[in-house]
Amino acid sequence: MDPPLVLALPKGRILKVLVPLFVRAGIDGAEALLVDDRTLFRDLGTLRVLLLKPDDVPTYVEYGAADLGVCGRDVLLERSIDLYQPLDLGIGRCRMVVAGVIGQNPPADFPRVATKFPRLATEHFARRGVQAEVIYVQGSVELAPLTGLADLIVDIVETGTTLAQNGLEVREEVAFISSVVVANRASYKLRQMEIGPMLTKLRAAVRPS
Repeated sequence: MDPPLVLALPKGRILKVLVPLFVRAGIDGAEALLVDDRTLFRDLGTLRVLLLKPDDVPTYVEYGAADLGVCGRDVLLERSIDLYQPLDLGIGRCRMVVAGVIGQNPPADFPRVATKFPRLATEHFARRGVQAEVIYVQGSVELAPLTGLADLIVDIVETGTTLAQNGLEVREEVAFISSVVVANRASYKLRQMEIGPMLTKLRAAVRPS
């Protein structure tokens, strides 16, 4: 008997949106994923679910500890992880943007940029021919231009409300972000008989007729 498919999912806000999608897709016992306890894996019949920090999901899938996973496209772009991306779930939609203080123009030739996404920020400015000094920060990115740490930030925004409340405005869009299904390359080939039908159900749940 084949072992269960292993699915890595992010804990937190995205999981609460994923579960109704899984229910629509007919995944048995999906509601159990919202049970509030410290269990880090759940067995749903032929499916075993690992509940992880969002940044860890693609690592577990890439190294084969999970066959499939769900993660934000921003993580994949930043880390350049080698995974199949067979389905965009259309949830967690947001934008990665360059933002700065309203009415203040940064240095055109060598701006300092604070971000949680140093690789993406560096590549974005390099494509524009700008040699930016990129400063890695983990949280409260909006504070960086307000305190003089940086001239600009590269960050994820949904509505832009937080930027506006802190006197910042969007200057450029870097990428559009959403949550996608990722697949381990070996598993995708060897377990297609199981993975294929699951993706078909999820695709139908994402795009109901």
